[in-house]
Amino acid sequence: MVIVIMGVAGSGKTTIGQALAAELRWPFRDADEFHPPANIAKMAAGTPLNDSDRAPWLAAIRAYIDATLSEGKSAVVTCSALKESYRETLSKDHADDSGNRTSPTSAVRWVYLKGDAALLAERLSHRRGHFMKPEMLQSQLTTLEEPRDAVICDIAKTPAEIVAQVRRELGL
Repeated sequence: MVIVIMGVAGSGKTTIGQALAAELRWPFRDADEFHPPANIAKMAAGTPLNDSDRAPWLAAIRAYIDATLSEGKSAVVTCSALKESYRETLSKDHADDSGNRTSPTSAVRWVYLKGDAALLAERLSHRRGHFMKPEMLQSQLTTLEEPRDAVICDIAKTPAEIVAQVRRELGL
């Protein structure tokens, strides 16, 4: 199983992903690691990414998910995954370790970190040294298509409470 922690900037994807992976003793990968340099430069300049920019990034994350699942392993990955089409790119039609096709819900599980815009903005205002600029939050909120099939966690809770909820709801 690969658990993808999703949400807009400031929702706590990295914090929750690292904590969950540590508790499960699974590898953790942050989506930022998969961005090509051009994407990072664009965001650092305060320019939101478009679907063309996101295509190679999503493909790289998908390749990691595929490799993890094909090896019969589990992992925790973060990805904003703002649109349903992005989530489909990352989760549809995976094979299990026997080569059989699996349903997306059995191979890739989604955790959506949902929060109030004011809390997200406040968190981003304290972030230092990150290429994602706080003024880009509104473009992410506008783009966001909330998932239909995800564990939904309120970011106002503590990281420990969120990790416990995820483990409980996913039977981990």
